[in-house]
Amino acid sequence: MPKVVTFGEIMLRLVPEGYLRFVQADRFMASYGGGEANVAIALANFGIDVAYVTKLPTHEIGQAALNTLRHYGVNTDYISRGGERLGIYYLEKGASQRGSLVVYDRANSSIATATQSDFNWDDIFSDAEWFHFTGITPALGPVLVEICKEACEVAKKKGIKISCDLNYRAKLWTKQQAKEVMGELCSYVDLLIANEEDAKDVFGIEAEDSDIHGGVLNHQGYMSVAKKLVEQFGFEKVAITLRSSKSASDNGWAGMLYDRGDFYFSKEYDIHIVDRVGGGDSFGAGLIYSLLLGSSSSEALEFATAASCLKHTIEGDYNLVSASEVRKLSEGDASGRVQR
Repeated sequence: MPKVVTFGEIMLRLVPEGYLRFVQADRFMASYGGGEANVAIALANFGIDVAYVTKLPTHEIGQAALNTLRHYGVNTDYISRGGERLGIYYLEKGASQRGSLVVYDRANSSIATATQSDFNWDDIFSDAEWFHFTGITPALGPVLVEICKEACEVAKKKGIKISCDLNYRAKLWTKQQAKEVMGELCSYVDLLIANEEDAKDVFGIEAEDSDIHGGVLNHQGYMSVAKKLVEQFGFEKVAITLRSSKSASDNGWAGMLYDRGDFYFSKEYDIHIVDRVGGGDSFGAGLIYSLLLGSSSSEALEFATAASCLKHTIEGDYNLVSASEVRKLSEGDASGRVQR
């Protein structure tokens, strides 16, 4: 089975019960999550050999985060230990016309204080076929930019495929900072993954005749976005998730893949959302899984879109579904009937 390596920050996730607002909450449900960790756990659930790389504090909370990765079958051998704290993010789940809200408390977390000596990429990439990171990781500080760059350089020398989810976070850095850093890192990337906003926020490439706030997405506009990204950076493939946001509770969900001159669009799902965090990560994991196993571009896109559709029905960051469950949906069984 192919080996995949992902690199980023895992955080403690604190969420009020149900749909309570922060100001109403007197208790918070605790779990763990983070972009690249979410991808790693989804891949492990699909049966892929996957190693997750990060830096965690040595205290019990850091160990608890590590344990959740092990619980789902992720290789934690390359996780560095040290620093004083695990980053936290607070999530207030939206409903109907009220959007979700995220508050970060991640300054000076262990990964943000990491150094290049914490990671031996030659060892980490031993026998690896794929490396995945997101735009969140270099946004954590200048040293993380250099660590990501070193990882990409070593991966490229070893002939390892590299994927990156742009994942622009305005609360972590400015658009100009993101453009400068991601412009350099994208020169190493084979598969770029973005949502309907990322290319505009990071590179100023906008889909024409689309209104993401009004739920109107123009396919021709996103085809143009993908072509411009390939022309600028030379990606082999560009994947874009297409979310028609009818409300915080109900979305249309589809995907597009541009593969060396050919465009593919998935079927669209109408989703009643349980938890949307991690939806894009599960899309990326589905693509990586399918492409590693030699699926066609069309098959890979349908699998990825179905995987991320199912993630929206699961509480927490992680996509806790099997490959067979995803295939059942991608092949047309969207009835939601009880399985006996």
